[in-house]
Amino acid sequence: MGGISAAKDAWLVHPAEYVAKRPVDFQLTKPASQYVTMRDGCRLAVDVYLPQPASRTRATRFPTIALFTPYYRRFKLRPGRRGEVNPNTGKFRDFFVPRGYAVVVVDVRGTGASFGTRDSFRSPREREDSREIADWIVAQPWSDGRIGATGISYVGAAADFLASTGHPAVKAIAPLSSVWDTYSDNYFPGGIQLKSLTKVYDELMIGLDHDRRDILQKFSYFNNPDFEGPQPVDEDPDGILVKQAIREHLGNFRQTDFMAEFRFREEGLPYDPTFTSASFSPYAVSEGIRPDVAILSVSGWLDGAGYMNGAISRYLTLKDNPRHLLLGAWDHGARVNGSPWRGSVEVEFSLLAEMLRFFDAYLMGKDTGLSEEAPIHYFCVHAEEWRRAESWPPIETHEPFYLGPDHRLSRSKPGAGADSYQVDFTLGTGADTRYERIAGIDSRNYYADWQGRTARMLSFTSDPLAAPAELAGHGLADLFLACSERDAALFVYLTEVEGDGTERYVTEGLLRALHRKERPAPASYRTSWPFRSFSRADATPLEPGKVERFRIPLLPVVWRFSAGSRIRLSIAGADDDHCGQVPHGRPPTLRLLWGEGNASRVELPLRRSDVQ
Repeated sequence: MGGISAAKDAWLVHPAEYVAKRPVDFQLTKPASQYVTMRDGCRLAVDVYLPQPASRTRATRFPTIALFTPYYRRFKLRPGRRGEVNPNTGKFRDFFVPRGYAVVVVDVRGTGASFGTRDSFRSPREREDSREIADWIVAQPWSDGRIGATGISYVGAAADFLASTGHPAVKAIAPLSSVWDTYSDNYFPGGIQLKSLTKVYDELMIGLDHDRRDILQKFSYFNNPDFEGPQPVDEDPDGILVKQAIREHLGNFRQTDFMAEFRFREEGLPYDPTFTSASFSPYAVSEGIRPDVAILSVSGWLDGAGYMNGAISRYLTLKDNPRHLLLGAWDHGARVNGSPWRGSVEVEFSLLAEMLRFFDAYLMGKDTGLSEEAPIHYFCVHAEEWRRAESWPPIETHEPFYLGPDHRLSRSKPGAGADSYQVDFTLGTGADTRYERIAGIDSRNYYADWQGRTARMLSFTSDPLAAPAELAGHGLADLFLACSERDAALFVYLTEVEGDGTERYVTEGLLRALHRKERPAPASYRTSWPFRSFSRADATPLEPGKVERFRIPLLPVVWRFSAGSRIRLSIAGADDDHCGQVPHGRPPTLRLLWGEGNASRVELPLRRSDVQ
């Protein structure tokens, strides 16, 4: 996916072309490692990788790319053994250091070889730590005073938090597969808790924070049998200090207990009303990001429960900053190409090259031509081509497809009618979905078992398309429903049914009925889809039997439907593989109304010609 041939004219200079001509003037050497003491006495373990000049005439001061990770800055290897000791950050080290960037990798407090105890997922204390690390970086003799930050997922959000401190040295950040709102982008999409994610991620962090190597064997990123816990810093050759640090980690919070406290967005903890889901979400502190900080937001169409929404919201919100948006067909962290028509499992697009061009422009001040490129690039699945755009969404208008009799989707509004559906709490979507990778599970094939899954759902299918049609952006399921219970979980799936009957998962949307009320999006959290507060104040139980309107945004995707294919919308009330029951032990009966007066429909942003 995403080679130069697939880019056509999406870029004036394709990232692969840029990196091919970019000099590689330095060598990578072993890191220096030390503790840096924070304001409260907590010591953080820091690795510094410096470019080794080929000659003494080369620069000895460098811009820095910083990464703040809870997944070990570096593993210790058994003597005499080999392996990648930086599973989470090694590719950034290997790519950027030879091209003239210092790379600094930090174990966040309460993790790795760092001391301290974690009181939260993405704790606000870590944000303040990042400010102090930035102070420390610019004071080093090898620093040229300019800092960038990047990373995947948690590490990418840390880049947001660093920029939000307003530190004057921070010039550019590239959050990759990173949330804007931890609540709806990550753990509670549509207000529905991802129970499987919480459980598996908790197990992963116990394995890391407590140095439980038996647990880490379950996770492909960290299951090297030659790993011997976090690498001690240089001043701790016998590992005495790292053992003391790990002992402190035993007091870390537990994800299963902690995340369950946040049933409503921005509602405080029982013991600390000031601490809410906003306390560990970048949007809440985004006003601190200076307008001169350049932003490269990156995500993919299969990037978890809503990381692509996070990337888009970051782009829309930080409108006064130099900003770029890149959306591929990949999964969380751009590790696997999720397109059914992929040429290879691995992502072929040169993401590191695009990042290099970005940092070269905004950290090194090079004339990279980036300012002449379109600010948005996105990949179209099945067309297997990149597109460019000047704004998001790329298609402003939506075409309605009306639900109607005989389970049909049609362009014309039918007469009034209704269908009933009994929710089945045993229904699931399998183990090859967008949700596994965000829990550290090494998914390789996405929705390969989708065939037949919609048969257990309430489905509506269109006539065959007369010509190809390209969906670009957020679809919207606009449904009129009555429910037998006072709450429900609504899952909506979009499928392409090809001419031979093959069923392809396209995208989905989730909404807990309790959270159906919409609000204007605040300035710190811009969206191009219906915004909800997910607050307790706006949460309203259903009146059994009363018809209510539910506007459920589908997760964004760019997908080409083939001529002769049918579009299918499917509705369910459970995903037992990933989410808990709503309401507990009371599977509701849903009554879906369609036609005049209650015109249930799905609105799709479709392009019906091959416009690039």
